[in-house]
Amino acid sequence: MPETIDGVTLIDHPLIKHKLTIMRKKETPSSIFRNLLREISLLMGYEVTRDLPLQNIEIETPMATMSAPKLVGRKMCIFSILRAGEGLAQGLLDLIPSARVGHVGLYRDPKNLQAVEYYFKAPPHLSERFCLVVDPMLATGNSAIAALDRIKKAGATNITFLCLLAVPEGLKAMKKAHPDVHIYTTAIDEKLNEKSYIIPGLGDAGDRIFGTI
Repeated sequence: MPETIDGVTLIDHPLIKHKLTIMRKKETPSSIFRNLLREISLLMGYEVTRDLPLQNIEIETPMATMSAPKLVGRKMCIFSILRAGEGLAQGLLDLIPSARVGHVGLYRDPKNLQAVEYYFKAPPHLSERFCLVVDPMLATGNSAIAALDRIKKAGATNITFLCLLAVPEGLKAMKKAHPDVHIYTTAIDEKLNEKSYIIPGLGDAGDRIFGTI
């Protein structure tokens, strides 16, 4: 079972560990990197959605009538933090094709490393939806914090954050800014370097997803 400490759940399934190791290798090409990220997002999605609310409805099978569970409430919303978040969002949509999709466009100012918003689009009724915010890397936490600020401003109250890799610095910043947001990740790496890249990490996730290295 995943380990949860202080609002952070570490999903350490053997299949995820194996796939992540291949993704970390610098020689892994973008096509394989993208496919592995999509596969990992599917595996993570099972854990993140474990507690979605259900209600029983009456149905007829070919053999009998029965009471069976179905999801209740408005469809969930997957928020992708552009551009790297798309790599996780696509796999989650394979798992939950009926989910609504929102986008937060942010770039990191190279001088002060602060997140600057350039795009935002969200479905209606966010206050009634389970919102899953995705970005492969939680480094400084600045982009994630800015995205969550914007999503909450739009009305969301039930939010979970999903990332592939995190570091203690980013987790600390996130929990300070948004203590109500639970975080799921597959690995907590050692630290940030002087350029705020995750060590050992896997490089720039967006560049590796889209082949723009």
